[in-house]
Amino acid sequence: MNLRRAIIRTVSEVVACGRGVCVPRPGLRILLYHAIGSPAMGDTRGLFSVRPENFEQQMDDLSERYAGRVVGLNPDLRIKSEPQVAITFDDGYADNLAVAAPILAARGLPFTVFVTADFVRNSRPGFLSPSGLRELAAVPKARIGAHGATHVALSECNDAKLREELRSSKDYLEDTIGREVLTMAYPYGAASRRVRDVAEETGYQLAVSSYANVNDAARDRLMLGRTEVLAGDSCRAFHQKLRGDWDWRRWLTKDPASI
Repeated sequence: MNLRRAIIRTVSEVVACGRGVCVPRPGLRILLYHAIGSPAMGDTRGLFSVRPENFEQQMDDLSERYAGRVVGLNPDLRIKSEPQVAITFDDGYADNLAVAAPILAARGLPFTVFVTADFVRNSRPGFLSPSGLRELAAVPKARIGAHGATHVALSECNDAKLREELRSSKDYLEDTIGREVLTMAYPYGAASRRVRDVAEETGYQLAVSSYANVNDAARDRLMLGRTEVLAGDSCRAFHQKLRGDWDWRRWLTKDPASI
């Protein structure tokens, strides 16, 4: 474990002790995963590929601790004052279909995969193929969302490029799976009010960032925060993240709703 990770974990342990309770923070907790068992794109430190056995244990824990409160990430979702959890994946790795989907389907858990359109269109190794995307979309309680056309930081795009990224990814995914795509995840969490407004103009009704926080009913549906689950997370760390003991990390970055 590198020094930065050690410091983050130590602070989270202190926060967990300081809260003095094991009750999760109320609101919608959106979990963020990437790859399950295969290498993740650009992941030189091995942070973003969760081992299948660890993922299965985490889903068992969710099924037991949050029975009836694991929800699908739909635009019409009602965020309640009680703790809720949604499961999401970024980029569109092939293992989301081959490994994660059977684990989730066996437990009846809803989930959303945010897919980078060009990775599918160009048959990029390690990612879903067009037929694989259609197969994943047909899995019970699975939903497909957009993740940009080419996986660029949208906040760094000029207006024309931003609109192209948002529109072409939506169109391609809808044409491929034969259903409407109304949700998206901002690549790299790179969002701002400008990006949010263009996403809304393009037809998206719900969007998620990488801002580390739980979401209450007042949170902008196009600026929802998420909690990232990493390869090195122990069972204890996973439970802490579910409770909100790691939410202090939101202070390390700007809330995209304020940019």
